[in-house]
Amino acid sequence: MLQLPYEATDSSSKSLVGHSQTPKKSAIKTSPLKLLDPGRSKLTTVETKRIISVLDEAIFKIELISLISHVTEFLDVLSTILGSELMGTLKEHERLSNNMEALLTQLQREGLKQEDGRGDLVGTEEQIHHLQLHQQAVKSSIRNILRLFQADPLASQAVRDEAYARDLSFEMFIKGLSVFQGFLLEKLLTSPLEEQEKVQFMEEISLRDKKNTETITALEAELATAIQSQDNEIMKMNAAIRDLKSHLLHLEKSSESHIQRTKQEAEKLQKGELRVSQAKCAKIQQDIHQLRAQLNVLIIDNRDSELALRKKKYKVEMEIENWIQKYDADMGEKQTEFEEVDAVYTEEKAQLAELKEKYAVLEQEYSQIKEERRRSQEKKERAERELAIMVRAATHIQAFWKGYLVRSLLKSKRKKKGKGKKTGELQPGKPSAAGIDEAYKRYWGSTGKGKGSRS
Repeated sequence: MLQLPYEATDSSSKSLVGHSQTPKKSAIKTSPLKLLDPGRSKLTTVETKRIISVLDEAIFKIELISLISHVTEFLDVLSTILGSELMGTLKEHERLSNNMEALLTQLQREGLKQEDGRGDLVGTEEQIHHLQLHQQAVKSSIRNILRLFQADPLASQAVRDEAYARDLSFEMFIKGLSVFQGFLLEKLLTSPLEEQEKVQFMEEISLRDKKNTETITALEAELATAIQSQDNEIMKMNAAIRDLKSHLLHLEKSSESHIQRTKQEAEKLQKGELRVSQAKCAKIQQDIHQLRAQLNVLIIDNRDSELALRKKKYKVEMEIENWIQKYDADMGEKQTEFEEVDAVYTEEKAQLAELKEKYAVLEQEYSQIKEERRRSQEKKERAERELAIMVRAATHIQAFWKGYLVRSLLKSKRKKKGKGKKTGELQPGKPSAAGIDEAYKRYWGSTGKGKGSRS
């Protein structure tokens, strides 16, 4: 894997954002390594800002908490900066901490510290409850101290300046949180698409580096083979020269001319072989330069293709941003229209509710009127039925009376009696007209319908 000399910083991320917003001419000059920078220099969403602010606040609180013990030791020195309220709170915290340490020491001394599977202290219920109360008091005290430090920036900055007194474990923890914050900030500033492009870019660079390394390794192997063969030839020639020299030494006594001629031939042969070896080395070096030039051309071509892809990516991102803005505008219009329709609907709904209430009142009144009409109708019908009954009874009585009168008249004419009697008197056992009339009046008086008249 190729190790790139690159470090993601805020300045590099800002430069990447600046290049992404410049025209195409400046984008061409951008280094391909800028692809590894985050796509944005600032957080845009509320959720990401809250995440980073929570981490900042946590680091700030941990820095203050890690120095509380140091501050309580030097309260007299820092009294002018902290103020009376913070001094009192810190003294109270020191007292609670000492009480809790004393209680823990007492529990350890009494042999009540045992492992219960969760690492908690095990003792009597009263002691455990007392210890929990102390823990809650210490936690509340720490919260109050942090609240007061947040309200007093000068005091909090003065305490944070005492970082040299911080414990090493706290320092390592704070550094870990800072590193995590930077890593999380880089992740939040990088979109999933940019992360995918970054991984793809690293894979392409790794593949290119692997191919280039293989090519260089093959060339170096060829060079080493050529050098080795050359060295072998030189060694052979040196061995031959040594043999010739020894032979010349042996033949020097016999013939110096022969020795001189042989020496010249050997030197000539050595120079020829040296020229051949030098020519081979030059050719190999030329091949190496050609291959390196080809490698540089490939790198430039790949860089140009990468810049073209970046241009295409920028164009697509701008189109997506334009579509998003258009969508937001359309949705804003739809939302406004919906709110207007909703207002009209709410008003009509209120009117409908009012009409329903009026209708309920009218319906109740109509029901009462209908019930009164029904009762009146029933009363009228009952009166008509009673009147019909009375008319029928009167008709029967009148018919009976007329029949009686007719029969009485017929009997009087038939018998032709009563000449010496008073007018209006009847025979014994027969009802008189005045008695029948009185009985008729009593009947109508008892029914409560008033006096009736006979037809």
